[in-house]
Amino acid sequence: MAMNSQLLAVVQHIESERGVSREIVLTAIEQAISQAARRNQNVTNDLRVSIDRRDLSLHVFDTLIASDEEVGPGFIPLKKAERFSHGKEIHEGDPVEIEMPASRLGRIAAQTSRQMIMQKIREAERTNTFSEYKDRIGDIVSGTVSAVSHRDTYVTVGKTEMILPAKERIPTEDYQVGDSIRAIIKRVDSDAKGPSVTLSRADPKFVEALFRLEVSEIADDVVEIMGVSRDPGYRAKIAVRTANESVDPVGACVGQRGSRVRAIVNELSGEKIDIVRWNEDIRQYVAQALAPAKLESIEVDPAQPNTVHIIAAADQYSLALGKRGQNVRLATKLTGWHVEVKKSMATASFEDQKAEAIKELAEMFSVSTADATKMADAGYLSVDVIADADEASFIAQSGLDEVTAKGVYAAAKAVAELTGGSTESEATGEE
Repeated sequence: MAMNSQLLAVVQHIESERGVSREIVLTAIEQAISQAARRNQNVTNDLRVSIDRRDLSLHVFDTLIASDEEVGPGFIPLKKAERFSHGKEIHEGDPVEIEMPASRLGRIAAQTSRQMIMQKIREAERTNTFSEYKDRIGDIVSGTVSAVSHRDTYVTVGKTEMILPAKERIPTEDYQVGDSIRAIIKRVDSDAKGPSVTLSRADPKFVEALFRLEVSEIADDVVEIMGVSRDPGYRAKIAVRTANESVDPVGACVGQRGSRVRAIVNELSGEKIDIVRWNEDIRQYVAQALAPAKLESIEVDPAQPNTVHIIAAADQYSLALGKRGQNVRLATKLTGWHVEVKKSMATASFEDQKAEAIKELAEMFSVSTADATKMADAGYLSVDVIADADEASFIAQSGLDEVTAKGVYAAAKAVAELTGGSTESEATGEE
């Protein structure tokens, strides 16, 4: 039989353009035609479709019951059935498989099967994609932007279309169709309706993957990445360490004249990167993470787990916090500890000291900022000062209503007793 050239062209196109193997395509066609054909009232549910793997010829078989008593769909006369028995004796009620012309399936079956074939091929594509990429999560891939829709970016990598969602993009970047792009594989979904591979350029692991590419010491496990935190498009911090005393982990990441880190910064569209030396002593680690700010003291909170309290001089306070708190926020994410930074009252102006006192009074006594300001204006800047005062004098001078004043005074006395009557006052700089 002559080669089915039309079917061959379809199969070859799907193989080359979609990366689906010939056997998967042919099996999908067989299943789709079988399912579509069963909707024809003139065939049975035992109908079978087979494509010859050598010449791609299409064969349709149906199983009928040999009978001289029953007639209609699903039955065949005994004498006629003997022609399909290949010499085997046929009796009443025996099943007989006969080959029927494909044209008998009808035009509706052909149209329906075409839709089913495409559906099964798409399913095969997703299965192939899942198998290929499920073990590559965290790897960097390079591709070409094929479409941009509602800030979601579609990227073609090889023959596979992947998606870079808006939330996984670097906010400062815009893409056009045809742009080259690198990203990490963040997630692979086997049952996704659209692209099953999700990419990311905003994930901290993208920075980690870039350092593995650029820094041979990291690729060779001489230098170890201990953590990464990011504000995508603006700033990132990466902590590194090494067990090799002859290797400077920070210097290795920076590279000669900054060549290595500069390449990564360029890939991230100018995102600044702080390279931090990891330290098992959390105080030293936090100090490194908040650099270049110079800190006066770092204390681990004995009552609150994973919390450190930082005191920074007035001229270093803003630097430690960073723009909109970015520096301390990234340090918190990097270390995994809650980092609380306060301005040193020893060098702060009276206005700063008073503002800090008002804040602490409001928090400690659960009063409004307005009431805390009244107490501060009256000279009651700390728990100790309130507790040392006469109750009647405090009620008269604090500016609070009598009920609130009595409540604050009682609370201050209780705190003073619990702390031995010598509460340290950061607000006034007393020691």
